[in-house]
Amino acid sequence: MALHQVAGKKVGHIVVYALSTCPQCQRARHLLDSLGLGYYFENVDLLSEDDKRNVIAEVTRWNPIRTFPTIVINNKQVIVGFNDTDIRKLALL
Repeated sequence: MALHQVAGKKVGHIVVYALSTCPQCQRARHLLDSLGLGYYFENVDLLSEDDKRNVIAEVTRWNPIRTFPTIVINNKQVIVGFNDTDIRKLALL
């Protein structure tokens, strides 16, 4: 499994774990796009079963209730769900 990269201003290593049909996930990605930030993403529901199992384990590490989107920043911080304010703060990094 390889994460998909979206080009933009690099403000750290941002990974968005999402579901392809999740409106909140789409809003989070759209906001990152509109801020011009670079990030990586994976639509977990579109993965093979083996890859999905591995990614869910990673999501669980950051977000034990496994909700989407789960946005991991620099392997140190997490934003769970669509949080406009916290996502916008990423542009200030």
